[in-house]
This record gives sequence, structure tokens and C-alpha cells, in this order.
Amino acid sequence: MSTFEQFNLPKSVQKAIDELGFTTPTPIQEKSFAVIMSGRDMMGIAQTGTGKTFAYLLPLLKLYKFVPTHTPKIVILVPTRELVVQVVEEIEKLTKYMSVRTLGIYGGVNINTQKTAVYQGIDILVGTPGRTMDLALDNVIRFDETSKLVIDEFDEMLNLGFRVQLTAILAMMKPKRQNILFSATMTDEVDAVLNDFFDFPEEVSLAASGTPLENIKQITYEVPNFNTKINLLKHLLSTNADMSRVLIFVNNKKISDMLHESIDEDFEGQFGVIHSNKSQNYRLSTMASFQEGNLRGIITTDIMARGLDISDITHVINFEIPEYPELYMHRIGRTGRADATGTAISFFTPREEEFKMEAEVLMNKELVIEPFPEEVPISLKLIGPEKDKQPIKFLMKKPKLDGDGAFHDKAKKNKKVNLGGPSKTKKKTHGSVNRNMLKTRDKKRKDKK
Repeated sequence: MSTFEQFNLPKSVQKAIDELGFTTPTPIQEKSFAVIMSGRDMMGIAQTGTGKTFAYLLPLLKLYKFVPTHTPKIVILVPTRELVVQVVEEIEKLTKYMSVRTLGIYGGVNINTQKTAVYQGIDILVGTPGRTMDLALDNVIRFDETSKLVIDEFDEMLNLGFRVQLTAILAMMKPKRQNILFSATMTDEVDAVLNDFFDFPEEVSLAASGTPLENIKQITYEVPNFNTKINLLKHLLSTNADMSRVLIFVNNKKISDMLHESIDEDFEGQFGVIHSNKSQNYRLSTMASFQEGNLRGIITTDIMARGLDISDITHVINFEIPEYPELYMHRIGRTGRADATGTAISFFTPREEEFKMEAEVLMNKELVIEPFPEEVPISLKLIGPEKDKQPIKFLMKKPKLDGDGAFHDKAKKNKKVNLGGPSKTKKKTHGSVNRNMLKTRDKKRKDKK
């Protein structure tokens, strides 16, 4: 059995690892170590939850040599603010007995405060592409001494539209450097950037892209609409005590707020909500509260599907199926991490069935569809896009109304039959108007006589 001792790490790093209680490296950590130590460019393909952060940090800290400059020697780029905070925390754990200055930078906070921190000197810089580029263009951050560049969750950065910022940062750096890139999937866009900026990178692959984690049980429910999904979710939360640490994923900010408002009616104070419109302090405090066990779950967008290390997630619920199958993989990868088991539950409507099938193709695995629980009421209320015409395809059972019976009232009105005859609201014709005018004229003539 392999141990971290085989890496022959500096005593300061090994002592920190021992205190953290880690003894055995993960497969991606073993495979990456020698490649990074060789100084070659590396392209790593690995799913979430495989220990990627330590996979690049351990060899980089072994290679690290103190240089009396104030510009960063190592630059690590990640897609989200939360991931910046997390990576900085991991570095600080490993460098507890080293003299290393680490700084995390991201948007959404006062840039002047970050400028002041940069001027105090950095050895390792962790940042999002947008804020890193802003500070570099202002000549606050310089890459003169940067010899190691790490880009983590690269495919997600491209999905978020950071390609311009990434290429600008790469162009600002000196050519002679080591590039280390990690991505969960290998796409044509990833390949294009590799060809432009990397020097014959060696590929280190933990598993074929899209391979599902075997310790995650995946089940799905076919549901007709948004409000029925809410009914089903409330039912599952009420009847399954095992759903104690839950991540609920939706596709946009508006839906996350709507869902949180509805869930809070029955489970008051048990669920937080996180998306990009929430302030940084709110997001971090909500995550901390969840990590400490003060919240049962978090409702979120895909901002939390990538990279974040939240331990012991029992269930991931895809309230909506994501449009991109890779995102499905990243979402369910939040549970079943390390040696733990987990459950991923997905709800899909007729309009989402195509997205479900694309995820199945990527995983080469058919998802199990559970029978819809009889006791869950099927709502007839539709929201926004659901009001458009769509194919009706659902369970052959009588709908249970969760409203006030308005559907029946409307049905009764529609059953009224017009049997003919005069109508009270029927307008007078031109003929009847003319006849009345003639009668009035004749009466006037008689009166004159």
C-alpha cells in the first residue's frame, strides 16, 4: 500500500499532512506527482472528489524555493469565489510550517483592499480569471517571477465564458513556465487552448471522461411540472430521515429563490440558498452553517457543482436536469466522495427528457425511473415556460388537486350548452334600429296633424 512517505516531501509538508491525518494518496495524486516533478506541462482529467487540489499542491510545494520578491511564483486559477477560498485554506493547511505568503482574489469585493494585499507581497496567488486579469491590466499583479501556472476546473471556466480572460493572462506570462491543467472533461475547446499555449503536455487520466462513480446510487422520477416537483420534493424530505445533508440543484437563480421560498414554508430555517446574486459573505456563511450541521441542505445553481469540498453529502437532488450532461456528472459528484456512498435523485419533465438521455449517453448507463408516489398530489398550476404548448406525457392516474378546486369550476362553465334562442347580450341589428326610427317619425307626424 502506497503512502505519502514515498513522495519524500519536505519535513514541513509531511508534518502538516500527518497532522491532517492523511496517510494514503489518491490515484490522481500518485499519477500526477512524478509528471509535475519532472517540470513538464500536464493535462489532468479527473472527476470531482478525487483529490485534485493536493495532486498539484504537493509536488509544487516540494519544488518551491523561496525567492525574495513580492510577485507570485505560483499562480492558481479557479472558476468561482468559493473555490478560491477553499484552495487558499488547503494551501494554508499544507504550508503551516513553511514561510509562504498566499493570497486569494476574486470579484464582488473591494478591489482596492486586494490591491493593498498584493503590494504586501505574494508567493502563491489563487484567483478567479476576471479579477486576476483586472489587477494584471492595472499593473498591480506582475508575472515576472511566475514559473508555475495551475488552471483547475478548466472546462467549467470555458462554460462560464472566461476564455478571453484566460488567454489574456496566458499572453501576459513569460513563455518559460510549467503549465498544469485539470479538467473533468476533454472537449474541443479545451484542446484548442492546449494547442495554443501548452508545450506538448503529458496527459494524466484517472478515468474515461464521464465515467460515473460506482458508489453513487442514481434514481429518477418523471414529473409533469414545477409545482408537482415541489410536492414530490417535500414528500421525500418528509418521509426520508436519511436525507440529512442535501444539495438541491436548479438551473437558474430565479428558480432557486422560488424553490427556497416554497420549501421554507414546510421546513422553516432548514435550507439555505446560494447563487451568484447573493453576497460573498452570505454565501460563505451559508456554506459554513451547512458544513457545521446547522442546515439540512442548500438550494443552489451550478455555482456549487464544481470543486467545492463539502463533506458527507448524503443526497444530491437534481430538481432540474442540467442542459449539459457534464454538469450532471459534476452535480452528482458532490456525494459519494472518497469511500462514502451517496444517492443522486433527479426529477425530469417531458421537456427535460432529452437532457436526461444525454447524461445517460455520456455515462453509458441507463438511469432507473422510480414509480411516482401515489400519495403525492399532481399540481395543475403551471409556471412561465410550462404554459407554452408541450407534449403531454405522464402517468395514467387521476390528478389529485392541490388547489381550491378551481379546475372543476372552470370545467362546469365549459360544459354549458347553447340551445339557441334569444340572447340577453345580443346586440340590435341595423334593421331593428331602422324600424324604431320609422316608428318615431310616424308618431311625430301624427302628433303634428
